[in-house]
Amino acid sequence: MSNHSLARLYNDSFQQNWDTPAFSDFEGETYNYKDVARIVKSLHLFYQVMGLKEGDKIAVLGRNSAHWGAIFLSAISCKMVIVPILPDFNEHDTNHIISHSDAKLVIGANLLLDKINFDNCENLKAIIKLEDLSMVKAREEDDKYKLADAFQHYLDNKLSKDEFTFTEWQPQEMCIISYTSGTSGFTKGVMIPARSLVSNIVFAREHMPLQPGDKIVSFLPMAHVYGLLFEFLFPVTLGCHITFLNKIPSPAIITKVFGDVRPHLVLSVPLVIEKIYKKRVQPALNKPIMKILLKIPGISGVILRKVKEKLVGTFGGRFFEIVIGGAPLSADVEKFFKSIKFPFTIGYGMTECGPLISYEAWDKTLPKSAGKLVDRMEVRIDSSDPYNEVGEIQVTGENVMLGYYKNEEASKEAFTEDGWLKTGDLGVIDKNNFIFIRGRSKNMILGASGQNIYPEEIEAKMANQPYVAECVVVDRDSKLVALVYPDYDATKQDNIADAELPKIMENNRKKANAELPAYEQVTKVELVVEEFEKTPKKNIKRYKYL
Repeated sequence: MSNHSLARLYNDSFQQNWDTPAFSDFEGETYNYKDVARIVKSLHLFYQVMGLKEGDKIAVLGRNSAHWGAIFLSAISCKMVIVPILPDFNEHDTNHIISHSDAKLVIGANLLLDKINFDNCENLKAIIKLEDLSMVKAREEDDKYKLADAFQHYLDNKLSKDEFTFTEWQPQEMCIISYTSGTSGFTKGVMIPARSLVSNIVFAREHMPLQPGDKIVSFLPMAHVYGLLFEFLFPVTLGCHITFLNKIPSPAIITKVFGDVRPHLVLSVPLVIEKIYKKRVQPALNKPIMKILLKIPGISGVILRKVKEKLVGTFGGRFFEIVIGGAPLSADVEKFFKSIKFPFTIGYGMTECGPLISYEAWDKTLPKSAGKLVDRMEVRIDSSDPYNEVGEIQVTGENVMLGYYKNEEASKEAFTEDGWLKTGDLGVIDKNNFIFIRGRSKNMILGASGQNIYPEEIEAKMANQPYVAECVVVDRDSKLVALVYPDYDATKQDNIADAELPKIMENNRKKANAELPAYEQVTKVELVVEEFEKTPKKNIKRYKYL
C-alpha cells in the first residue's frame, strides 16, 4: 500500500493516456483524457475564485455521465470532499443531505434542480447545471460570470499534461461523504477516507486484469460506491475508456449498450441478471420439448452451450467476468450459471467499506459463497463456532470508514468495543476465509419454537415460482406471510387473467413449502399491485412492508 496514493494513481494514468479516449456518454460525446483534464482544471480555477478551500464540500446530483465523472475528479484532485447524491432521493432527503454535508456547491442535472431549496441551504454558494456546466444560481451576482471565465481561460490557454496533477491526500483524510439509502430507511453520511479508496482501487488492479484502452460500461449509480469504485475510479487509473449510461438500465437498453460497447469487465446487481435470465433463458428452458432434450446426453450439452453463447452475447461477448454484488443472487440462477460455466462471480461489500469486503475470480470462487476476504481486511463471525454457527459478520482493515458524518452516536454503534465494524449481515466463514451470507440481522425472524428464520431464503424459493416478480416474507402473528408482486409481463404474454393469480400463487406456496423445513412454511400469499419500493442498489425497503 505504501507505494500507492490517489495522486500517484491518477497522475500516472493521465500522463500515460493523455491523447486516448477516457469518457463517453452513450450515444453522445467522447472526451479524451486531456479533455477531462481541461474540465477539471477549469473547475479548479472556478473553485479558487469562489473562495473554496481544501476540505470544502461539493455535491453532485444526477445520473451517470462524463461530466459527473469529471466533477468527481475535480474535487478529489484538489482535496475537496465530494458528496454524491442519488437522483432517486426525494426532495426532503436531497435538501437534508445538501445542508447536513455543509455543501458549498451543488452540480445537478437539469430535471432534478427543482428539488433543491437554494434559499434554505445556508452554506450553498451556487448551483451549476450538470449537462453543460453553466451557472444556474449564485449568492452573488458577480459569481455568475466566474464559471464561464474559468472555462474560457483554459480554452484560450492550452493545458499541457505536465501542468495537470492531483494533490496528495493523507491516508486518514476524508474525501467522500456517501449518504446511504438503506432497507431500514435511515440515511447516514458515510465518511470514506483516502486509504479506503486507494485500498479498493489497488486490490481491483491486482485482481481484475484490465488494460489501458479497455472498455467499461458505467450503468450502476455512481452515487453508490459499488458502481463508483469498479466502473469508474479503478478503470480510470488504468487508462480505460468508460461509457456512461444516463438511462434506467432496462434489459433492452442494457442489451443495446453492451452490444455496442462490448466491455471487457461487467459489474451488475442481481436484479438485472435475474431479469435477463427470466426474460431470455428461463422461458426457453421451460418448454416441454426442451425439458425432454435436456435429459438426452450429448444434445443437452449442445443446447447449454448455445444458451451460454446467447448470455455472453447479451453482455457484448468479450468480457472476462461479470462481478455481481449489492444483494444476494437467486440460488437457482447461480446454480444454472455454474452448470454452464458462465463467467460470473459474487462479491460482498458495503458503503462503510468503500465497498469491498470479499471477492474471488469466477473460476476460483466457491459455490454459494460471496467470495474470499480481500487481503487488506480481517473478518470474524460473532458466534462460538464461526465455521458452522451463524453470527454477525464483523470486519476491520484498510477499507473501513472513519464513521458517520456529524453523527457520533451512530458511529459508536457501528463498531464493537474493540474497534471492529459490525456489518449487520449474518453468515459463516470457512478456513480459507470464504464468506457465506445467510441474511441481515435486522431481517431475521424468531420462529415460534425459537428457530432463526432468514426470510431471504424463503423469498428466493418463492421468487423462482411461475409469475412471481418480487416477494417479501413477513411475520404476522407468528405466521409467515409472503407478499408477492406478480410478473405482469409474463401473465400478459401467457394470457393469464388477474383472477387466476390467487390460485396460481397458492400452488406456488405449496411448491415452495415442499422445499422448506416445517418452521419456515409460508401460511399465506398476499398479492400486491405495485412493485416494492427499493433502494438504489435495488434492495427492497422492507421496513415499509412489515
